[in-house]
Amino acid sequence: MTTNRRQIEKARAFRKMHDRSGVLLLPNAWDAGSARLFASRGFAAIATTSGGVAWSLGYADGEQVPRDEVLAAIARIVRVTELPVTADIEAGYGDTAAAVGETVRAVVEAGAVGINLEDSLRGGLRDRAEAAERIAAARAAAEAAGVPIVVNARVDAWIRPAADDAARFADAVGRARAYLAAGADCVYPIGLADAGVLEAFVRKLDAPVNVGARPGMPGLDELAWIGVARVSMATRLATIALGAADAAAQAVRSSGRFDSLESSLGHADAQRLFARD
Repeated sequence: MTTNRRQIEKARAFRKMHDRSGVLLLPNAWDAGSARLFASRGFAAIATTSGGVAWSLGYADGEQVPRDEVLAAIARIVRVTELPVTADIEAGYGDTAAAVGETVRAVVEAGAVGINLEDSLRGGLRDRAEAAERIAAARAAAEAAGVPIVVNARVDAWIRPAADDAARFADAVGRARAYLAAGADCVYPIGLADAGVLEAFVRKLDAPVNVGARPGMPGLDELAWIGVARVSMATRLATIALGAADAAAQAVRSSGRFDSLESSLGHADAQRLFARD
């Protein structure tokens, strides 16, 4: 079986995970080690986190990393797991729809079977038609590559200030419908955590909806009842890892003792993650 054939099978399996028969829970990896860890814990698929990947490579989030470095990071994550991997490619690393298509072609070549594509511009949101055109270019690139990737279209209305909540909701629904018509498979209203508004949003769309997990949100059972298809953890796991390391290092520095270096996962455990099958 060729690598491409296996990738197609993974893409089809990942697509089926969005059939809304249950909630797909995705951990977001930032490097090969985190990906291998999550893969060993029974998750069905893995997503990347643009923030975590950027920080691990020495850059700020927000397409500050050179695209080739992001592609190399995606390829490393794909290499260490047999699970489907979906890649956060932010706004697509390109000013034009054609450039977005080229990025998607390269992401598929790196082995991913899904993407996140956001509709933000610095300081605001893209024109709806332009954002939909970029979704269409992503879909066309995947079709040309022969891999039925899952396109998760991010709707960034709830991470922008809004004077009128009703107008924001209507615009977000309109954007979601336009992106689905352009070839998206799933819609991601990032920042939307209010259960009532989320339920109304889901009811407006006959399509899978992704939400980003955060403290205080409804749990998986309630999200399933609302009709959410997919939950991703975004940068949360990466910042928890950085926070734990920060707390341990500061405790050693302030106390002069090493008790804070105790860990639930030791060197031998990490080594076993990479033991040959």
